[in-house]
Amino acid sequence: MEPTTKDFESAISELESIVKTLEDGDLTLERSLALFERGVELSRFCHARLEEAERRIEVLTERGELRPAPASLGDDEPDEPERGR
Repeated sequence: MEPTTKDFESAISELESIVKTLEDGDLTLERSLALFERGVELSRFCHARLEEAERRIEVLTERGELRPAPASLGDDEPDEPERGR
């Protein structure tokens, strides 16, 4: 029986735990597959919640048009292009 996912934050937390467990690598094949399947399920849940949030934001903005964030928002060095990505 799969546990249900209540919210985005708990899904992310569980997904992080699964990733760490899989990275440790001390699991049987069957347990690894079960965790991987649960991870995919959680990933899809999170993606759906993010899309839902995006749609809600679109509705809340004027005429549904998304506006780009100001260049200075979250950008330590706005004039420097990102390297290595």
